[in-house]
Amino acid sequence: MFVGAAIALSESGLDKAATDLGVGLPALWAVMTVETKGCGFLPDRRPQILFERHIFHRRTGGRFHASAPDLSDAKAGGYGAGGAFQHDRLERAVALDREVALESTSWGLGQVMGFNAADAGYAGVEQMVAAMCGSEDAQFQGMVNFISKKGLAKYLKQGDWAAFACRYNGEDFQKNKYDTNLEKAHARFAAGPLPSLTVRTAQLYLMYLGFTPGGVDGWFGVNTQKALEKFQKSRGLEQSGRLDNATLAGLETAVRAL
Repeated sequence: MFVGAAIALSESGLDKAATDLGVGLPALWAVMTVETKGCGFLPDRRPQILFERHIFHRRTGGRFHASAPDLSDAKAGGYGAGGAFQHDRLERAVALDREVALESTSWGLGQVMGFNAADAGYAGVEQMVAAMCGSEDAQFQGMVNFISKKGLAKYLKQGDWAAFACRYNGEDFQKNKYDTNLEKAHARFAAGPLPSLTVRTAQLYLMYLGFTPGGVDGWFGVNTQKALEKFQKSRGLEQSGRLDNATLAGLETAVRAL
């Protein structure tokens, strides 16, 4: 459930987001990094999500609290582990009420809540989820649409991280230090250089294919080089450890075949 094409964030997708909002790339990289550590998909190509039990509880009138208290509770929290475990929780909730379960989950690079599908530019939550499974460009554009709809771009332009975090993450944003984390991330990206989307694409696809690039962050390090060498060997390519055109094309072909 929820496995799609899982295509990596593109230069055109990122540039469109910046143009639509009139916000510099460092601010967008900061939001993406703080929300999901900069990666919108899991190794199995399912989108990064977080299931919110208190939202599910509220939107179902608490009717599943007795039978599934870990999925339906008036209090926020009780998340458990990230990654695949969140999908396990979501799939159990889907069996109870699919639409509300999808609405009670945050999706993708921007962790946009499903109940905000209209503000993210989608006809409904099913359409939003399908797009989020398809590409990081769609995930990012959903985030951009939400920011635009809610009038939050001005806070990114001003560097008013507390105002942005309060409106984007909720009034309890300080518990997770969203504002200070955004400010630190922005300062790092503003100082430059920005991560390489080409390197980031290779890292994401290496992860899908079972190689370990040491994170999906757009920085070419030793772990990424070693993972590339292993991939090149597996495909009969020159084991150069370099991200050349042949290697990138091989990665894209291999991922399309999954």
